Amino acid sequence: MLSVFKRLYAPTFFLGFLAAALTLVETGGSRLWLPALVVVAIFASYLAERIAPYEPVWNKPDKDRVRDICHAVVNEGTIIVLVVLLPVFAAIIPWAPLWPSNLPLWADVALSIIMLDTGITLVHFASHRVNLLWRFHAVHHSVKRMYGFNGLLKHPVHQTLEIMGGTLPWLLLGIPTEVAAIATFAVAVQLLLQHSNVDMNIGPLKYVWAVAPVHRHHHVASAQDGDVNFGLSHTLGFPAWHGALLIERRGTCRCNRDRWSARLSSRLCRSIHRTISQSTNTELNIPL
Repeated sequence: MLSVFKRLYAPTFFLGFLAAALTLVETGGSRLWLPALVVVAIFASYLAERIAPYEPVWNKPDKDRVRDICHAVVNEGTIIVLVVLLPVFAAIIPWAPLWPSNLPLWADVALSIIMLDTGITLVHFASHRVNLLWRFHAVHHSVKRMYGFNGLLKHPVHQTLEIMGGTLPWLLLGIPTEVAAIATFAVAVQLLLQHSNVDMNIGPLKYVWAVAPVHRHHHVASAQDGDVNFGLSHTLGFPAWHGALLIERRGTCRCNRDRWSARLSSRLCRSIHRTISQSTNTELNIPL
């Protein structure tokens, strides 16, 4: 029974919540319910990590719970503001919308996710090459454990850069607001899967889908070994244009992140909640 759960969890989680979002919008429901649906997804991810943990020790907080909540609130709030302001930004574009008008909603969402994924992945790749960008992206790599919720752990500056890179095609093409809302919701669900502590078995999907079994390799310590698997949603094209694709590796990987990235994450959270203690060197053991 547990093996069945491990095989079905990832596709059921992603497609189930995406179907719920599509149904909500298609039936005339308010897009304001989508953030509430994200909260439900976070809770479901939390339960799944207790049912079939990849590393049981990662289910135990390591003085990071409040920090992660702070980052999630700030960053998800940023995304909500973006979606609300899309019509304002679209009004600045001096030409008529070029977005296809005859596609079903699910096809619109699929197209928008591909565009968003490409832009965010390019920014992510650049953040591992340009030192100034890395200083902000390093916050995301300061985690001591991998679990679904810390997929939302990002510095607001880097979050903004990723949003700009991912949504520029949307703005230029005049994406419908409801499509943008569902696509951003899908990204939040994908991040929960990408950093999940569920011992999921996705079979051959690992060659095309960038969830936890693929993305864990990206969080190892070595600049060489961890310089792989940059994609947000898919693994297609990794070898060709933005780094190697690493699917399977045996052994134990230790992730040691610099003091700077951990301190920056702590400072950001202290500005919201003064009880957060300063982070230090982080170590993440990833048995693969």
